[in-house]
Amino acid sequence: MAPRKLSIYLIFIVLYTNSIICTFTITNNCPYTIWPGTLAGSGTPQLPTTGFQLNPGLSFSIPNYPGWSGRIWARTGCTFDETGLGSCQTGDCGGRLECGGIGATPPASLFEITLGIGDKKDFYDVSIVDGYNLPLVAGPRGIYGGCNATGCVVDINMGCPTELQVIGNDGEEGGVVACRSACEAFGLDQYCCSGEFANPNTCKPSFYSGIFKRACPRAYSYAFDDGTSTFTCKSPDYAIIFCPNSGMRRIDGGSQAPVDGERRTKKLNTGSKYGQPKGQILSKRIESSDVVVQLNNTLKRY
Repeated sequence: MAPRKLSIYLIFIVLYTNSIICTFTITNNCPYTIWPGTLAGSGTPQLPTTGFQLNPGLSFSIPNYPGWSGRIWARTGCTFDETGLGSCQTGDCGGRLECGGIGATPPASLFEITLGIGDKKDFYDVSIVDGYNLPLVAGPRGIYGGCNATGCVVDINMGCPTELQVIGNDGEEGGVVACRSACEAFGLDQYCCSGEFANPNTCKPSFYSGIFKRACPRAYSYAFDDGTSTFTCKSPDYAIIFCPNSGMRRIDGGSQAPVDGERRTKKLNTGSKYGQPKGQILSKRIESSDVVVQLNNTLKRY
């Protein structure tokens, strides 16, 4: 190939490559610090960062590329030293600030996504199959075409059954910081969809996954919950917002800041203001169309 043609070709490749980069924008709308973590799927390189601190009201964008597959979650109640070693109350990944290929210790609310290559669509979901620690909403930024947001915006911790509760390091003073899945709590095949229950014909929704599903109809509540919980789109930018309804006010630049007087401590408790009142998550299931509108409207605020 002639030098001039080669140069034009290389410029085209660079421009084309840059134009198809996808971005994950993670926002902390919680009234306390969180530590997002990322994990790439098998055969997919890790993102430029696999764990970081995100203070209240701030957002952080991570560049990505078509074909990437993995998950994003938030850790809470973390303490790290200057070398990046420490621990978290929820979502811990091997006691490291940078998870480096280690996934979240359950329970943790997860955003999962596989980015399509070329004209192929992206597939994404919010999963509470491994339990729940924080509310979140996620989806294509701007809501492209017929694409929808998904998520779990109810504070399940406030209505978590006693046998599934994870209590903070401060004991009763720390409150419920996460809600385990029945699989993690009891280790039985019928809850874990394993052994003779390792297929959709034998593994059905349980009493406990039903609690999660009624609270968050668009999120995965158990392993074979595909029909109502997987979404598709083609978007250059996905937003992941933790604590989307936590009483934060918008400030210049589009970031979020706590409402005056809002607590900014890392301690979590059952008195958080971003969920529904205790006990209401056991009410009848919200209509799916209403949930779609609610989640889409929530995402559009960011």
